[in-house]
Amino acid sequence: MAVHLFGAVSSPGCANFGLKYLARQHKEEYPSASAFVEKNFYVDDGLISVPSIEEAKELIAEARELCKRGVLRLHKFNSNKRSVLDSVDPTERAVTSEPLNLDVNAAPAERALGIQWSLEHDTFSFNVNPQTRPSTRRGILSVIASLYDPVGFVAPFILTGKCIPQELCHRGIGWDDPLPEDLSPKWERWKCDLRRLNEVSIPRCYQPQGFGKTITRELHHFSDASNRGYGSCSYLRSKNEDGKVHCSLVMAKARVAPTKLTSIPRLELSAAVVAARSSVMLRNELEMPIHAEFFWTDSQVVLAYINNEARRFHVFVANRVQIIREHTSPSQWHYIDTTENPADHASRGLNVVDISSTNWLPGPKFLWEQEIHP
Repeated sequence: MAVHLFGAVSSPGCANFGLKYLARQHKEEYPSASAFVEKNFYVDDGLISVPSIEEAKELIAEARELCKRGVLRLHKFNSNKRSVLDSVDPTERAVTSEPLNLDVNAAPAERALGIQWSLEHDTFSFNVNPQTRPSTRRGILSVIASLYDPVGFVAPFILTGKCIPQELCHRGIGWDDPLPEDLSPKWERWKCDLRRLNEVSIPRCYQPQGFGKTITRELHHFSDASNRGYGSCSYLRSKNEDGKVHCSLVMAKARVAPTKLTSIPRLELSAAVVAARSSVMLRNELEMPIHAEFFWTDSQVVLAYINNEARRFHVFVANRVQIIREHTSPSQWHYIDTTENPADHASRGLNVVDISSTNWLPGPKFLWEQEIHP
């Protein structure tokens, strides 16, 4: 067979391999475009951030030339900067159904991996249209699964929804059995909150416009657990030449606590493992120098586990301490008061209003100070 079929199970993988192979073959001739295709493409969509408008224009031109070498047409371009879109032929832009006057019209919203991206304001949001599903265990799971949040911007809100089907499972409720009367108000409140999710807006860029040259970048990871769930959240703390500080939520994870009874210290340790693994992922994915990393927990027991040098633990604890110490150093772990710990929201949940009004998105206040003293 000389060609690949459309619709075959292997077709997406073959197409993706061909694109990456093309980038590797012309790495010396098109270094920037090759790196863009290899690291910043998800299937057939590319998403990248560059420091300047000129670099964006050069990357577009170089990437198109690279794709031409493989007889591929790279098009459907979009950008938060109008001058970048101005440099692209209108037929090659993402919006081609009608003319777009970049000097007058507001730029449209594009979807980036399931998240709504407002080009005009350069922010992420969620455009949610809840589907009508029966109030059963199956229907509830379907609605919750339809909310795609890979970065974890609204992880505490999703956690509150996930706790409902877990409670149904714990009670032995069947997949298509009606929702018990005591849980029905909780589910209705969550659905009402879901419709308000489009009010949440998250800046795409980790630093505000005009922030200036960054001299230091730090990653701060927070972990916490409760009898409802456990999780972690990571923040990028940037400091410029003038000593100005800015913090942004980079990644978060919130998981429901297992139905099998487990002690809070063990859940806290599991949350610390999530934070350590998030650190590994972010170090690999963030294409910027990270000058320091800090890990924060409000559990003195977890800190004792991590700093232990002599005592032998049970298998559960020993395995998780080993994972943490493989990826982090005990000196990186510090104590934080529960009232300041933003990961507390990842373990207990939040409603939509509190997502924007608490320290969940900006991080704790002490991160915004010029100097941090763990």
